[in-house]
Amino acid sequence: MRYLAVLYPPCTGIIGSSKPRFLLLHHLLRRSAKGSLGLRCRAPLKGTRVAASSKPPPSPVSDSDQQPQISDVDVRLDLQKETEGLDLGWLPSFPHVLTASMANFLFGYHIGVMNGPIEAIAHELGFEGNSFLEGLVVSIFIAGAFIGSLGVSSFVDKFGSRRTFQLDTIPLILGALLSAQAHNLNEMLWGRFLVGLGIGANTVLVPLYISEVSPTKYRGSLGSLCQIGTCLGIIASLALGIPSESDPHWWRIMLYIACVPGFILVFGMQFAVESPRWLYKVGRVNETKRVIETIWGESEVEKSIEEIETVINDDVKNQKTSWLELLVEPNKKGSLFILQQFAGINGVLYFSSLTFQDVGITSSSLASLLVGLTNFAGALFALTLMDNQGRRRLLIGSYLGMAVSMFLIVYAITVPLDEGSSHILSILGTLMYIFTFALGAGPVTGIIIPELSSNQSRSKIMGFSFSIHWICNFLVGLYFLELVEKFGVGPVYGAFGGCTCHRPHIYLSHLTKYV
Repeated sequence: MRYLAVLYPPCTGIIGSSKPRFLLLHHLLRRSAKGSLGLRCRAPLKGTRVAASSKPPPSPVSDSDQQPQISDVDVRLDLQKETEGLDLGWLPSFPHVLTASMANFLFGYHIGVMNGPIEAIAHELGFEGNSFLEGLVVSIFIAGAFIGSLGVSSFVDKFGSRRTFQLDTIPLILGALLSAQAHNLNEMLWGRFLVGLGIGANTVLVPLYISEVSPTKYRGSLGSLCQIGTCLGIIASLALGIPSESDPHWWRIMLYIACVPGFILVFGMQFAVESPRWLYKVGRVNETKRVIETIWGESEVEKSIEEIETVINDDVKNQKTSWLELLVEPNKKGSLFILQQFAGINGVLYFSSLTFQDVGITSSSLASLLVGLTNFAGALFALTLMDNQGRRRLLIGSYLGMAVSMFLIVYAITVPLDEGSSHILSILGTLMYIFTFALGAGPVTGIIIPELSSNQSRSKIMGFSFSIHWICNFLVGLYFLELVEKFGVGPVYGAFGGCTCHRPHIYLSHLTKYV
């Protein structure tokens, strides 16, 4: 009788390692009857060679040397573990990141909470018709955020991220309560200022915390929850603001509701983990190991401790970064926020209703809600692309997409077109701009700065960068309408587009050595 000896290469369609492949072949050899052997593979066996031989295969091992029997169930379980394992490495960190993202939800909520009811507030508090005071009620929020972003670094270094989150939520809750119960302009201004303090601190703290508790492989995707949280907060405030068009006192209910996410954040942070880097930095080594085991897995403990120790030792050797040193390389990362703001994002966000009015959408709440939903959709796409495409590529692609969108709006405004085509291009350009911003320029900027900063100066660099963000935010919002009145929408949007498509290669060139 002639036997067939099958000499086959690794078959990744069946098994992903040599050990279970050998076990399966050995098991089938033992079960084959009368020397006939049939192997089935779900993928073609490239390079398979079949040789005929007159010699029978080696006899099975004797009972005395017999290995433990392998059942069909055992083989299938081995195959399932090898080929059908799910990548859930992000899951242990997810609840902690989600809790921190509640701060971004509050940020988005307070951005949109004044959008609809500002006129009702002005009427009830006695400054109706005064555009300066109406603008002050909104902009005092930014002034508070500027101060909060500068002061948070000292709290993080002393108390850690968890306690700082809880401390920063106090002005958020008190400010919302004071605003909701305001009976005059001064009370409203103080309430908005307190809210700004908490928001400014948390916009620095959230990306810093997420970058330190997320596994490296999933840091970008989990960091996108910042942008998603902000989008959901804006959408929630705009949706809740619809009744304010018919109820002049509804704004008080909206501000009372703003306290709820604050309490959730305080309570949730009580159960969240502390930053492993901060724990090790203050000498709490055993807690550091427990946190790493909880969020990254037991197998990562020793490796992560060594990496953290190396980073901290290197930082200690270097002189602590001063505020003036933040203006020079490699610490000059605040330029990313300069680019983000002078690309025109807040001009578009704050005044997009003017564009939508041209196409017949007269409801400011509906127009803002459409912008918020587009922003949310872009953030969801960023969640899937962040760790696959890389930070730098996503940033450059985002800014170039924003430039194309700006030029599309300029084309619709300046080139003689029929009214319908002009309106369609304007609305399409605006939504494209918001979408491409949410893909990269929005979420990546806050994530990449702590990734490129040393442990010693990370919190200070984040505070400095976000203070630049708030200054530029304030300037764009303050002068946008004046520039439009003086030069027209086309030239202003054209300048935004020129900055967006030209400057990324300059501002991001220094990232090539990091990313």
